[in-house]
Amino acid sequence: MNTGTWKQIARAASLAALFTVTLASTADAAPKVGERVPQTRAAAIDGKAFDTRATNGKITLIFYEDKDAVAHNQALKNELHAIKRSPGFKPNVRIIAVADVSAWDFWPAKGFVQDAIRSEERKLGAPIYLDWSGEFGKAFKITKGASNIVLVGEDGKVMLTHEGVAGAEVKDRIKNALRKP
Repeated sequence: MNTGTWKQIARAASLAALFTVTLASTADAAPKVGERVPQTRAAAIDGKAFDTRATNGKITLIFYEDKDAVAHNQALKNELHAIKRSPGFKPNVRIIAVADVSAWDFWPAKGFVQDAIRSEERKLGAPIYLDWSGEFGKAFKITKGASNIVLVGEDGKVMLTHEGVAGAEVKDRIKNALRKP
């Protein structure tokens, strides 16, 4: 692969990680609203892990995307970035980006992806969690090639799931859950 391709992969993974969350709204998708979030984890380059069992007490928004889906909900991510910096944003909110990099889990590609992700994490000032094995996506029954969003409440139960480009209603539900009353 040429340098341009690796840069494109890194950018996609980093953007996915900027505000990456996973949710699916299809009938056979898991988890369902009201269910506990599936137990799974993904690790950042520095080795720190995001474990879904650690969502209790915090509202957690997960974006799960691969390089083909990173732009699908960019408008929502931009809006959330603006809200996060405002005084109206709840203090107990975490926005988690998980990048599906399972297609790149081989030498030498993995090293190039890691380098690109490190660069993007420095720009973002936030970790990008990587799903090398695809297990995180499997736990949530993620559709490849789609932007997946999952909103988890303080009680560790799923509040919202969505797959694909979020419409106005989904965006409003997410933003309202993250704002102070």
